[in-house]
Amino acid sequence: MNPLIRLIPAPLVRFFAKPYVAGDSLAKAMAVVDKLWRDRGLRATLDLLAEDIREPGQAQANVDTYLQMVAAVAASDLPADARPTLSLKPSSYTTSPLHEDGDGAGSFEAIERIVQAAKAKGVQVSIDMEGRHWTDFTLDALERLAAAGHDHVGAVLQTRLHRTAADLERLPAGMRVRLVIGIYQEPADIALTDKPAMKERMLEYAEKLLRAGHYVEFATHDPAYVRRFVDEVVPRADVGPDRFEVQMLYGVPRERLLRDLVDRGFRARLYVPFAVGWDMAIEYLRRRLDEYPAMVWLVTKNMFLRR
Repeated sequence: MNPLIRLIPAPLVRFFAKPYVAGDSLAKAMAVVDKLWRDRGLRATLDLLAEDIREPGQAQANVDTYLQMVAAVAASDLPADARPTLSLKPSSYTTSPLHEDGDGAGSFEAIERIVQAAKAKGVQVSIDMEGRHWTDFTLDALERLAAAGHDHVGAVLQTRLHRTAADLERLPAGMRVRLVIGIYQEPADIALTDKPAMKERMLEYAEKLLRAGHYVEFATHDPAYVRRFVDEVVPRADVGPDRFEVQMLYGVPRERLLRDLVDRGFRARLYVPFAVGWDMAIEYLRRRLDEYPAMVWLVTKNMFLRR
């Protein structure tokens, strides 16, 4: 991460990132999800910003919130196909995170509990892919859950990692797969450092996944690569619009592109994070500022435009 991002005070990080977070409660997040569908025909995936867990009570609170999210989605009056999915991070449920040389104790059990509740309510779940220390854990968890019959669980793969080409082969048959370049900075022997190369891999891997029978969630804000995916990769793979979707982050200004996708009959979904404790969301927000520094300029410009 850029050292300057670390120096930004937490309140200022929250201020600049606020347009990219759907509020500080589940109710506010669900209201955003409802509005996205009714006003713009956009689907959503909900994510609780809950990282840097230090106390067991925090981990349990995160599980409880996700169970509330499952119930809220199941009770939504949106059409079944338009109800949000849930995205979760394994590090949210353990005080012994793998990226700090811990053992991830409790994380799989928490994920399994959420996944079981989601299956009972007909709610789709995706397990986010975090930094390289979590990759094997996450893939192992996906395999265990698939073997137990949880076909409503989706994966996330980062194209920057060199190992991802082989990891494609580990995925259970027919799984939903979100392809991202990833926001975790990794050493050059582990991952690409050139973003265009990461995006080229997205196209390559998306075609492989489609041909292998997976449902692809193509997640990027780059209009050129989105168009190459829907105009080149999808026709080559000879699949219909029921086999893929395009995903972007809530708040990133891509209205014209999103409208075009919806008008063409394609599914578009926004990753909608919310917080119940802003202190636990700061690390995520710092990474977003590091990945997308223009966020600061956009927020500042919008402030002056409203005056």
